[in-house]
Formats: sequence, C-alpha cells, structure tokens
Amino acid sequence: MAAKPDFINMIAMDNSLLLQLIIGILIGLSAGYVGSFMVLRKMSLVGDALSHVALPGIAIALLMNINPFFGAFTALLLAILIIWFLEKKTELPSETLVGIMFTLSLALGLLLTPEPELLEALSGDITKVTFFDLWLTLALSMVIIWTLKRIADNLMLGIISKELAMSLKIPIHKINFIFLFLAAFIVALGIKVAGTMLTGSLVIIPAAAAKNISVNLSQYSKWALIFGALSAAAGLLSASYFDISPGPTIILSAGMIFLGTLVFKK
Repeated sequence: MAAKPDFINMIAMDNSLLLQLIIGILIGLSAGYVGSFMVLRKMSLVGDALSHVALPGIAIALLMNINPFFGAFTALLLAILIIWFLEKKTELPSETLVGIMFTLSLALGLLLTPEPELLEALSGDITKVTFFDLWLTLALSMVIIWTLKRIADNLMLGIISKELAMSLKIPIHKINFIFLFLAAFIVALGIKVAGTMLTGSLVIIPAAAAKNISVNLSQYSKWALIFGALSAAAGLLSASYFDISPGPTIILSAGMIFLGTLVFKK
C-alpha cells in the first residue's frame, strides 16, 4: 500500500485544495475577529442562531440556481433589519429576538430546501468553491476586518456601558447595526465552509480560545484571528488527508485548539 503524501506535497498536487485553503483561512480570520466581539458582548449563541437564519435564503438560492451566498446574505440582512428595529422598539435583548428569528427561519428553511441539497446546506461543502468565491471572500474579508477595526473603540465602549456611550453622543444603535451587518457577512461566507449547522461555531470557538490566553484586548483580537485561520487550515488539511467531510473537521480542529488553550489559561 502506497504511503500517503505529506501535507506540502498534497497541496502542491491539488490546486483545488489550495483554493479551499485560501478561502478557508480568509473566512477563519474574519470569523475569529468578529467572534472576539461577539464573545465580549455575550452573544455567543447569537452567532450560532444567525447561521440558521440563513437557511431559507439558501433554499431559495438553490431553487433559483444562484450562488447560495447571495440567498444566505439576503435572508440574514432581512432578519437583522427586523431584529435591529424590534430591539429599538421593544427593548427586548437581541439574544431573545435572534432566538425568535432562528426558530422561524429554521422551520421555513427545512420546508423550502430541496431534500438532496439539505445536507450540504446544513454542513457545508467547501470542495465546490470557485475562483468567484475566492475573490468574493477576499473582498468581503477585507471589508469586515477594516470596518470592525474602525468601529472597535465605540463598540467596546457600548459593551462596557451603553448609557455612558449614549451620554457621549456615540450612535450606539447605529454601531450595533453595523456590527450585526458584519456578522451577517461572515456567517453568509462561512456557510460554504461549515454549513448552517456549524458556522456559528467557527465564529465563537476561536474567540473563546483566544480569551483563555489573552491578557489585553489587542492580544485577544490577534489570537482570535490566528485561531480562526488555524482552525480552517488544520480542518481542511485533515479532511483532505483522511478523505472525510471538511465542515465538521474544521469545527473539531477549533475545538482541539480551545482545549489546548485551557492549559495556558490566564
């Protein structure tokens, strides 16, 4: 039985795997950065719920034979607009509103999604990415990281004290909407990697791991970026090497990194 090639030779021989790695790492970087603020805002479950909100959009995109990203993002944007509006009008926390949208969207998505594509929608399939996906991911990842970096200080002040932020005339509702908008982008991108069932984990687990070993906010954000990228790369390489599904493998890689950071927990 021939020995399996090592990872470097495996990448060199497989241009498709190289494309998957670049896209996965870009999404991992962005997901880790967005996730670092989600964890600080105690919105860990929101990231997971948002990924399920995308399911009806994916179903419609599949029925119309268009890129699932556009369907997912449209559904997420609509849900975020509703959540943002209701949060201002009802004073209910965003977690409650996302939970409502999550259950309604999941039920609708399960009804609409064609049965042959349902498993792919739930667990993702990065092996089907194209060069269009690469350029889309590159552009949106840059937008997500740049925009979040611009609003980070005001977002953090809102996390520490919403009342203080408002007293300083910081448009906290606008900042929160921009943050949710960025979260929608990364969730829509992540659907291709980990599907609606697991994308939330790709956002949250690297950030949680970074929190274990960080002593300040700057260090925390950097580690979240690194762990997001490492999770994607390790998961994709392992999936290719052992010929298993990449979506769950990426999340398991993130989980292993999280467990490893517990040893060095500050």
